[in-house]
Amino acid sequence: MIPNPGLPDRGLDTNTASFHIPIMNLTGMRAVVFGGTSGIGLAVVDQLAAEGVDVLAASRTATDRNKPEEQASRHSVDVLDREDLSKFYEDHGPFDIMVNTAVPSSRAQGPFAEMTLDGFQATFDKLWGYVNSVRLGLTSLNTNASIVLVSGFPAKKCLPGASAISTVGNAIEGFVRAIAPEISPRRINAVSPGIIDTPLFPQEGVAREEFLQQTTEAHPVPRPGTSAEVAQAVLFLLKNDFTTGTVVDVDGGATLP
Repeated sequence: MIPNPGLPDRGLDTNTASFHIPIMNLTGMRAVVFGGTSGIGLAVVDQLAAEGVDVLAASRTATDRNKPEEQASRHSVDVLDREDLSKFYEDHGPFDIMVNTAVPSSRAQGPFAEMTLDGFQATFDKLWGYVNSVRLGLTSLNTNASIVLVSGFPAKKCLPGASAISTVGNAIEGFVRAIAPEISPRRINAVSPGIIDTPLFPQEGVAREEFLQQTTEAHPVPRPGTSAEVAQAVLFLLKNDFTTGTVVDVDGGATLP
């Protein structure tokens, strides 16, 4: 076994052979997951807890009371409310990990020429929530902390009617690349999911199954993804200490020609 003395002390296994990728040990770290009470965020919370991380799940609708079976404490916070968010960080920090999967309550969809400008602008609440959570959290994120945000496959392949969502996704990915050098040695990355079977889609029953089938049948992997599959990519970015300013696609090939 060849030690690697050049690696910083971030819980890495440095007693591996030189051809092995050093993987960070997350056990004992503290994490906050915004949007962590449903969908992808909840899957991230569950997987972090399984890794031995002390996790706080935060969302607009969360309560401070936990169900007995839950592995993370729940906290109510609105990432668009800067005062509320600052107080949350002050009360609960510091953190080694911050993941933000929160989405706005409404997203404008439809033909661009017919879309209201207010609707298009409101879709950017996702970006502002991400910017707020990073900027206001910097003093509560440890020097070697890792951040992961979520964009979406329309950033690379915009379908008709998704111009607002696509534009916001591009802004998020640009934000990640822009600030990565500035906040180093903290790391920041993003995952870009495809069509994922989450509560974000309101259809139920047969209508839901048909919708998910129709929207993914032309993809190389002809099915919707799961929240757990996206969460696995989030954990990869948190554990791999050689990633920053990058975007990992988890989309079943949705962006391919």
